[in-house]
Parts: sequence; structure tokens; C-alpha cells
Amino acid sequence: MGEVIVSMEHITKVFPGVKALDDVSFELKSGEVMALLGENGAGKSTLMKILSGVYQKDGGTLKIMGREYDSLNPGQALSAGVAIIHQELNMCKDLSVAENMFLGREHVNGIMLNNAEMERIAGKYLDDLGVNIDPQETVGNLPVSKQQMIEIAKALSVNAKILIMDEPTSALTSREIKELFAIIRQLKEQGCGIVYISHRLEELAHITDRVTIMRDGKYITSGDFQSFTMDEIIANMVGREIKEKFPRVHCEKGRKIFEVRGLNAGKSVRDVSFSLYEGEIVGFAGLMGAGRTETTRAIFGVDAKESGTLYLDDREIKINDPMDAIRAGIVLAPEDRKKDGLCTKLTIRENIALPNLDIICGKSGVINRKKETEICEEAVRNFSIKTPGVDIDAGNLSGGNQQKVVVGKWLARNSRVVMFDEPTRGIDVGAKVEIYHLMNKLKQQGIAVMFVSSEMPEVMGIADRIIVMCDGRITGELTAEEATQNEILKYATQFESKL
Repeated sequence: MGEVIVSMEHITKVFPGVKALDDVSFELKSGEVMALLGENGAGKSTLMKILSGVYQKDGGTLKIMGREYDSLNPGQALSAGVAIIHQELNMCKDLSVAENMFLGREHVNGIMLNNAEMERIAGKYLDDLGVNIDPQETVGNLPVSKQQMIEIAKALSVNAKILIMDEPTSALTSREIKELFAIIRQLKEQGCGIVYISHRLEELAHITDRVTIMRDGKYITSGDFQSFTMDEIIANMVGREIKEKFPRVHCEKGRKIFEVRGLNAGKSVRDVSFSLYEGEIVGFAGLMGAGRTETTRAIFGVDAKESGTLYLDDREIKINDPMDAIRAGIVLAPEDRKKDGLCTKLTIRENIALPNLDIICGKSGVINRKKETEICEEAVRNFSIKTPGVDIDAGNLSGGNQQKVVVGKWLARNSRVVMFDEPTRGIDVGAKVEIYHLMNKLKQQGIAVMFVSSEMPEVMGIADRIIVMCDGRITGELTAEEATQNEILKYATQFESKL
């Protein structure tokens, strides 16, 4: 580790109704990985957005490479050597990979874009990451994991001296994570200072030199990673001891609520059949591309079904679109909450009310404001959503609190089946436990719960029954008692021979 390249002292930032940062100090040295840790809403992303010029500080001092900045915009931050990979991907889905990587700094020949040169350079950085992506491919056609790797390649292409990674592994496979860590070690050797924000605490031991911990918009502590135990890190993050990472509640398995028979939808969902019962949580495991997300989308009516039948309480139901599913009492908390689960420009009140207008409005079609307020405030209270009120824009909430709003809007309807797709992606350890408690609460109420997760310890820790998918098919089913990582992986890699 070398000299101090970032110094932030007594930083404050206030949004309407929320003091996001309160007298926060932070320091980064060249050639180190600094893990910036805290619960959702602790202020980590806000602090880094000030460093990268996205937000302006309301107080305090900011120095980059020894130079003090009273204000900073993204262009100035980039010129100063700061690059950021945001938690929520901000890409132009209709542009190519190369066009996204060089947006705002295009290569030109005279007055013409030099697409060939941009594609060549983009290909080089993608190759360095070990990612097989065509620079000419349209970004919107790629899965989230590959979009994440493009963002990383884009940040590397500007030769940043200060690289901020906000949840960079949240949508990556184990192989891609290993490749990313190899790139991080390479950048460290080149003298790059890296700020690493992650809720996957098990990753830290592989790459982290020092940690800074925040809570409720305030600086709590910092020091060498090796001087903290994991329990100490968690206690500093949440302000209390987390006694149980995966709280499990035992319920008697009841009657069958929901059944899927012979579901087919495109190449990713092939002859899928399973049942959900009262008193159990069913986890769907598998590798990326196994068809788990596509199964939830087909059930919910987002994607068209080619064949298959659905049964609710032993009666066949027809779901052609999401409204059919919602009316039947089958709801989905999607993987990409910002794109598919929330209207970030609308308030918490409006987000919760929007899919529930049929029960909030009277026969005349006029919104019953009293009923709307009751439903919204009950959701905020039940899910401990951290907000000064229900009229705050959902986009101003942390990722974990946004996820709670997504779930809260559905449970206002007394739904019968709740599907969660990667419910704890990008959520801190404290908020994860709250989501697990929520799942347990639904289970105790007799609601059928299924959830998709790429984190094997989570599936094994919470699910009463585990269904494993591979290549669009269900390849195995295990009870919680039977499940081991080896057994799950065995079923998750049962690919069909393509020869």
C-alpha cells in the first residue's frame, strides 16, 4: 500500500427528509482494496457518488491525489482518475457493447465514428476479463451477469487510479467472481486503489486489505481487515449481534396449494412440474441459465407459455398475463427490482397502491385515501422500511428498502402464492435476515412460498425443500435434511448431451 489518494473528512449530505451522510470521514491508499461496509441505507453508495461526482457534498472536504475539490462533476472525477461501477446497472440497452463502453468518449475519424477501433479496444478489455462477449452485440440482449462484466471492462478502459465497485459480484457466477478477483489483484499491483462495496462478507477474505464500516449515515470504525472477526464486522454494521444468519421456523406441512404440470416456455423452461404446500418454503437452485427465473416469469404471465397447466387449490387456472396472476393471488418479486419491480420516480405510497387499485378504489373508481394510507403504512410497519414517510420517492431508498416495498405491495392483497426471484441480491446481512423472517411469516400464515437464489448457503439455510434445475429442466429434488452442496451441484450440472 502506498500514499493516500483519497481523503474525505467530515462529509455531510442531506436529501429531502433524509440526512444521508452525517460527519463521515474516509481514506483510500494506492495499491489497496478498501472494503466499505454497512447495511442498506448506511450511506456507502451516497459517499461514493460524492467521490465520483454524481452527488455534490453539502459539507466537509474532499481531496483526490492531494488536490482539494469544492465541487465535482462526473467528468471532473473521471479526469481525476475516479471510475465507478454502480450497483444498479446504467446501460443503454439499445446500443452495442462497444458503444456503451465508449459513450461520451467516442473515437472518431474526422466527423465519423471509428466503430472498428472502439470494438477492437472493447474486445481487448473484455478478453482481459476472460469474458466471451461480442463487442457488436446489443446490450439489451445480454443477461445481467454479462452486463455487469461490461461495466467492469468499461471502468478498466479509462485507466482509473481509483476504482469504486458497488456490489460488483451480485449477478456473477463463481467462475466470473474468481476472474474478477484476479483482475482486482492485478490492478492492486499496478497501484490502483479500489473501494469494494459488498454484502457478501465471505468474499472479503480473498481480496480485502482494510475495512471502513458505516451505520445510519455515520462513520463507525476502520482498520486492517485481519484485525476484525466476522462477528465484529457484522455487529459494527448492524449495531447488534446477529445470532442466527438463517432463521428457520418449523411448520407442519399442510395441503397442496399450487401445482404446475408440464410447463414449457421457450428454450429455458422444458416440461417443468412441481407442487407447493402450506407450511413450507421451496427453494429453486441451479447454475445461471438453468431456467429458474424464466419459470417464475412464465408462471406469472410475463413470458408466453407454450404448454402446461396451473392449479390453485386443485382448480385449474388460466394465466395469460400478470393481471390474471395477480387476480388469482399469485405474485412475483422479480430479480431486477429497479427495472421490473418498482417505479422509482413514484413515491412509496404510489408504488404500493398501484397494483392494488382494485381493492383501494370504490365502485365509482375513486381512490379511498384512508384505505390507501392504511395499506401503505401497514406495509412500512410490517417490513420495517426505513423511511420518514410513505410520500418519499422509492428511488431515494436503499436497495434493501426498495426490495421491501416490492414485497409489501403484493402482500397487501392477501396473496396465496408468493414467488421471490433472488430476493436478497444486493441486500445487507441485517436486511437479509428480515427477508428470511418475512418468508417464515408467510409460511406460518399458510401462504405458498417459492424462491430462486444463486447463493447455495441461503437455499440450504432457509428452504424446507429444494428443487434443482439444469438446462431448463428439473433434475432433482431434496429435502432440507438431505441437501448438501455436493448433492445440489450434482443435480445442477446434469446437462443433456447435445451430440
